[in-house]
Amino acid sequence: MIVDIVNYIAFSACLMNHTAPVRRVQRVRFEPRRRTAYVARTDPVGASFIRVSFTGDDLHDFQSLSFDDHVKVGVPGADGQMVLRDFTPRSFDATGRELTIEFALHAQGPASDWARRARPGDALMIAGPRGSFIVPQDPAWHLLAGDASALPAMARRLEELPPGTQAVVLVQVPDVSDRRALQTAANVGVQWVASGAEWIDALRALHLPSGEGYAWCAGEASLMKLARGVLIDQHRHPREALRVAAYWKDGVSAFHEKLDD
Repeated sequence: MIVDIVNYIAFSACLMNHTAPVRRVQRVRFEPRRRTAYVARTDPVGASFIRVSFTGDDLHDFQSLSFDDHVKVGVPGADGQMVLRDFTPRSFDATGRELTIEFALHAQGPASDWARRARPGDALMIAGPRGSFIVPQDPAWHLLAGDASALPAMARRLEELPPGTQAVVLVQVPDVSDRRALQTAANVGVQWVASGAEWIDALRALHLPSGEGYAWCAGEASLMKLARGVLIDQHRHPREALRVAAYWKDGVSAFHEKLDD
């Protein structure tokens, strides 16, 4: 495991001779490895997701240190060849060697088709994560915003935030049956919207809390590009306290991109 510490500057401007505290984002890199995991059970989550729990001896040294992590899973394509897709490790129990991943159930697609058919004992190739981008939990507030593809990461982050933390959550899901209870000890305000247009309008209308905060956004590429502009140009949120990821792009398969690097 290789660790890089990356400084990022104070989120608010320095005043007079007072220097704001420097916070640190920790980048942890892992040696690449492919593992074979086996389905332990499946559980539906709302109308459009299924949670698949995996076990297996290959998970003995699996690590996922951040809600922002992603692994690649290999599922059979229409031609029988392996197709790779990116997923968030929803949770990992090191003691029980159990990894949980949430699959979105699209109308069609190799990962969705595999998840619908998954039964206990079925094998799956899982690679990664290649590293973790660990965002500190101690900013005054956290913004978690995205579409349905970001729900597993947001839900994990909320579960990991300590009591008393302030969080603002903005989620776009087209089906109200996918609005779920989000478990957290944080003080959280959640806003659900149905469309991408509503989501970006709601992001523009947000009154972000005072103090040093960290904003994290993920979802469809064109919407995330707009979101980055809204946070930087309208809300004047510091780039150093911002993480924006394009988890998917309309009309493109296997797309994943960081927009804030």
